[in-house]
Amino acid sequence: MATIADHDSYIAAAPEAFRPVLDHLRNLLREALPDAEEMIAYNMPGFRIRGKVVASYAAFSKQVGLYFLAPAISAHAEEIAEAGLRASKTGVTFSPRKPVPDDLVIRLARASREHVDG
Repeated sequence: MATIADHDSYIAAAPEAFRPVLDHLRNLLREALPDAEEMIAYNMPGFRIRGKVVASYAAFSKQVGLYFLAPAISAHAEEIAEAGLRASKTGVTFSPRKPVPDDLVIRLARASREHVDG
């Protein structure tokens, strides 16, 4: 895969069925993290505050990944499980047909943001 320059390029290069979900995630994360800078790291779009990546997302062959700082995931583990989603230490994976609820995305992003300041 070619190096991705920005969020628009990443979303445009994703499988067509994933594009609306990725675009929606980007907009939710922008809303939740208004002071964050959009960036690309490891060919994945993300949001950085004072040099620290606080949120990112990625499309895979069959699922989407949404990534935050580990304390944000652990603080919302019960909600993630109740939504029927799978979580790792730093992320949540889901099918484009069953996305993460908007309010949970926003809470996760804001919780991740809190850990930039310490």
